[in-house]
Amino acid sequence: MSLKTKSSISESICKCHCFIRRFFSKLDRCFLVPKREEPNYMELNTGLSVDPRAVVVTEDKHLLPPLVTGKKRTVVLDMDGTLVHSTEDPPPPSYDFVITPTTNGVAKNFYVSKRPGVDEFLEAISEKYEVVVFTAGMEAYASLVLDVLDPKGLISHRLYRDSCQKLEKMKFTKDLSMIGRELGNVVIVDDIPRMYCLQPENGIPIKKFTDDFEDRELEKLLGFFQSFCDGFDDMRDAVKHYFGGAPVNKPVSSTFLPPHLFG
Repeated sequence: MSLKTKSSISESICKCHCFIRRFFSKLDRCFLVPKREEPNYMELNTGLSVDPRAVVVTEDKHLLPPLVTGKKRTVVLDMDGTLVHSTEDPPPPSYDFVITPTTNGVAKNFYVSKRPGVDEFLEAISEKYEVVVFTAGMEAYASLVLDVLDPKGLISHRLYRDSCQKLEKMKFTKDLSMIGRELGNVVIVDDIPRMYCLQPENGIPIKKFTDDFEDRELEKLLGFFQSFCDGFDDMRDAVKHYFGGAPVNKPVSSTFLPPHLFG
């Protein structure tokens, strides 16, 4: 067999291997894209033990557009259980507003209660931070809630369930590395710690809100966002200090003791 013939055969085999790899890569993506589910505002199971290796990454691109100014920090907020609480029919004794999303031709009423202080909280942090709401709720439901909750447009970006990463057993997590921001400039506030399991050092846990209208958790958080974290170059260090972590580069002032956010 001539050298030219061997070279031609090798080139053909290489092309064949490349074609096969591309084919199976496309096939994998078809099966790994999460299926769209019925809209659901309810929280996910908090007892799931998460292995980050089980996360299915569907796309390798940033979820948010670039910042206008690179110096601005980002606060990512969960919606249900953190900013609001919703229930279906029959209506509860007290609620702030009702929305009626339609999915597959079926309309459902959701009665929404705002967490005490949510309006003041959004107003205050939006002056200083890029505010992003990242919810595991479906867009058909969550977008209507946010339209009413944020009439002034204080929230810069909205991310819904289709931006979450899929875990095993139809559970989801919020991968902050996908949003296109430096992780040292980002924190997430969520009542379900599993939702930030891939970046736990960026997470601020908050007590779940249902119907406690004496709740003051957002008011407590304002001290952290308005002044405490200014003394830290990395928001993760600020979170570590504020919630009782070991000192990093400065002592914790007694003026800013960690708020009670767990019960």
